[in-house]
Amino acid sequence: MLSTVSRQLRSHPALIPLFIFIGGGCTMSLTYLARLALRNPDVCWDRKNNPEPWNKMEPTDQYKFYAVNMDYSKLKKDRPDY
Repeated sequence: MLSTVSRQLRSHPALIPLFIFIGGGCTMSLTYLARLALRNPDVCWDRKNNPEPWNKMEPTDQYKFYAVNMDYSKLKKDRPDY
């Protein structure tokens, strides 16, 4: 199958950017899904050691991907300990 794709790319060089951008988009989407699965406090992979990971978050931890005009280092704790 790869030989067929490489043969088509040699005969139609205009398809090369298409393959590059589709491959880059797939890579970025898989990277973002892996980040959500591993870094998001709403996802619990280990129920025995850490059943509620959202309670262990400090107010200074940034778990959002992009925060506009938010400095997490200056936040104070405003919730009780459980």
